[in-house]
Amino acid sequence: MSEQRASRESSDGRPSPEELLQRYGLRDEDLAGQQQPQQGAGAASSDHKPATGPTPAPEAHPPRPSSGRRGRLRIYLAAAPGAGKTYAMLNEGHRRKSRGTDVVIGYVETHGRPRTAEQIGDLEIIPRKRIAYRGLTLEEMDLEAVLARRPQVVLVDELAHTNVPGSRHEKRYQDVLELLEAGIDVVTTLNIQHLESLNDIVANITGVRVRETLPDWILDQADEVELIDISPHALRQRMKHGNIYPRERIDAALNNFFREGNLTALRELALRLTAEKTEAQLQQYMASHRINKLWPACERVLVGFDHRPHSRQVIRDAWRLAHSLQAQLIAVSVEPTGFASVTARLVRLLKYGRRLRAEEEVARRRLEAHALLAEDLGAEVLHVRSPDIAQALATIARERRVTLIVLGLPTRRRWEELLRGSLVNRLLRLSNDIDIHLVPRRPESEAEDSSSPRT
Repeated sequence: MSEQRASRESSDGRPSPEELLQRYGLRDEDLAGQQQPQQGAGAASSDHKPATGPTPAPEAHPPRPSSGRRGRLRIYLAAAPGAGKTYAMLNEGHRRKSRGTDVVIGYVETHGRPRTAEQIGDLEIIPRKRIAYRGLTLEEMDLEAVLARRPQVVLVDELAHTNVPGSRHEKRYQDVLELLEAGIDVVTTLNIQHLESLNDIVANITGVRVRETLPDWILDQADEVELIDISPHALRQRMKHGNIYPRERIDAALNNFFREGNLTALRELALRLTAEKTEAQLQQYMASHRINKLWPACERVLVGFDHRPHSRQVIRDAWRLAHSLQAQLIAVSVEPTGFASVTARLVRLLKYGRRLRAEEEVARRRLEAHALLAEDLGAEVLHVRSPDIAQALATIARERRVTLIVLGLPTRRRWEELLRGSLVNRLLRLSNDIDIHLVPRRPESEAEDSSSPRT
């Protein structure tokens, strides 16, 4: 059996269209003898609807040969239902078709909205697969038919949808993954509340626990994410005009999920998520093109800290700056190695003499406390080892595209600088396109220093 399977696979590991027809039993002789699908078990989702009338037949079109590449995934993301995701998806289908691209509709849900239904127009529709379930006939995307048809682009609505029991996959996003592996581009839609990581947050905001979710890595792997944004007021007006739900559901929706506060919070989640995706794509672009120059698309603050009590004040000041700039905060401690480690230990020996071991234990406990403070303030904490502290900070700042570095004002004596060099001066030379903010020692820092524990 394994030898037969191996012989059917192409050199790149993907089956050919002919092999797909055989695998899924879609030849004419297979379809002629195919029995009705068996009834599945399990609870039905409220989103599954009985079949209503015939679906348009697809136009005659020869299957496209396999290209050997993975398909591209484009997701239209929105904060709430009714924002216009499906309309935008269909409009994208028409745009691509006008350019000569082979586009089909794998699944579209109009929710009875006339304008959305009109937008389908002359786009080819793959007939849905009908599945018998608990005395009802329900419709799902016919994945096997789409794979056999092999269009260049397929439009698939409601990415987080749960399929009827008895379907090939449990979730629609799994159908989409198989289409992508077959080299078919997919354009799809998603509401922010369906992301697994946001499930608790959305429940706290809206009071509604969303049952249909999908893992966040699906969004992370998308080639394109486009936000369909609409203000909460405009969305509520759309609801009042009957453009989203039937008349009998409007008042209940406006007083519950579609409250303006809920929509505002969901919109912020969607905006932030889209910004994070855009930021990740920018980082990938800069890395692949070896762009080392700083592109300050958004603010990021890096704070350097060590065991000295003054670090607590430095971390607090850095947090205030990051908070005022609406910036991400990265806290970094650098453990010196090599010659830097030897000179640091020599300086401590000259300072503390016989108390060196006790002072090193105090320093270790302080460093842990400062890292915990940074975490409590929401910073991303990094611990690195390097023979060059300034170079380590500059490298992290450049890799993370930091726009502001915050450090404590140097307190080294003259002989220490001669022995170890000036950290700030070297960092200025290495990071001349990044602002550096120095925090002076304040009386409260000195008080913390004098009252710090000794062993």
